[in-house]
Amino acid sequence: MGIKDVAAAAGVSWKTVSNVVNGTGRVGAATRERVEREIATLGYRPNIAGRQLRSGRTNTLGLVVPWVHSPYFSALAHRVIDAASARGFRVLIEETRVERDAELRVAQGFQVHAIDGIIFSPLAIGPAEIDEVRGETPMVLLGERDSPGRAGVRRTDHVSIDNVLAAREVTEHLLSTGRSRLAFLGADPSPDSAGEETRTLRVQGFLDAHAGGVGDPAPSPWILPVQEFSRPAGARAIEEMLPRIGAIDGLVCANDELALGALYALRTNGVRVPHDLAVTGWDNIEDGRFSSPTLTTVAPDVQAIAEAAVDRVVRQVEHAGREDGPPRAVEVVVPHRVLVRESSRDLAAEAATV
Repeated sequence: MGIKDVAAAAGVSWKTVSNVVNGTGRVGAATRERVEREIATLGYRPNIAGRQLRSGRTNTLGLVVPWVHSPYFSALAHRVIDAASARGFRVLIEETRVERDAELRVAQGFQVHAIDGIIFSPLAIGPAEIDEVRGETPMVLLGERDSPGRAGVRRTDHVSIDNVLAAREVTEHLLSTGRSRLAFLGADPSPDSAGEETRTLRVQGFLDAHAGGVGDPAPSPWILPVQEFSRPAGARAIEEMLPRIGAIDGLVCANDELALGALYALRTNGVRVPHDLAVTGWDNIEDGRFSSPTLTTVAPDVQAIAEAAVDRVVRQVEHAGREDGPPRAVEVVVPHRVLVRESSRDLAAEAATV
């Protein structure tokens, strides 16, 4: 059953049927209804592959994340799929497992024609290297921004929250509750990685809060590296810190999974949160609302991240091949907030109101 059969049954030209199927051209309501009725009656299915060959587009975006099992990235994927669907695109999801070679292949555009554009959250390689190796496939990076003084002319759009500001705010929250001996858990020990860059910005915000005059500067040994952002890594870090745990009264974690692992290890070792040690996370994953105690966290506007990323990559797709070229690369900063929960309660303020 082909398009000409539908045209004959509906008493219209094949071009009119094509306009109805593709949503193009001007077709009267009565004619459109008649064509759609015949399409349903005859069971006509458009030749998608042929349409793609003619247009050069597949209306498919790739979302590339470090781990698909991560609660944060699964929530992000859900919102990206919705935002893309609203614009007529489907989404294929790929994970890199933070492997450098895998991320380089993504940066180069997968070297396939089935993807119109890529939304990419790299951790093993940084924005500057991506700019050097990337192909012509439209691309938007998530979560990676340059440190002050390192930003140059970029070829690739970025969507992120302000990591420095968010880290400063969550640290200032802890300092405002009377905690003055803080540690940051989540520095990356490996140099030259994009993940290290983002975490360095968070460390910078952590240190900026101390430099602002609230509390005493954190000693450098309490900038604590981890090999991965996971619950086991958070728990291991606490186990290693136990002999010195009394030297700090607040812990800023670079993500919620680290914080949840830390909460588990603190609880099993008899360290009371927030009485002995306050703990904060980052990402606002759902688990933090149900932990014991509930977890204070930096909450990025994930919906805004998804919508901005899809908007920017679709803009590039739509400009591909045009004489005026693709839109200039931009940095998009989306909102965030600090959600204060039980793990960092202000115990002194509560006692003063009793």
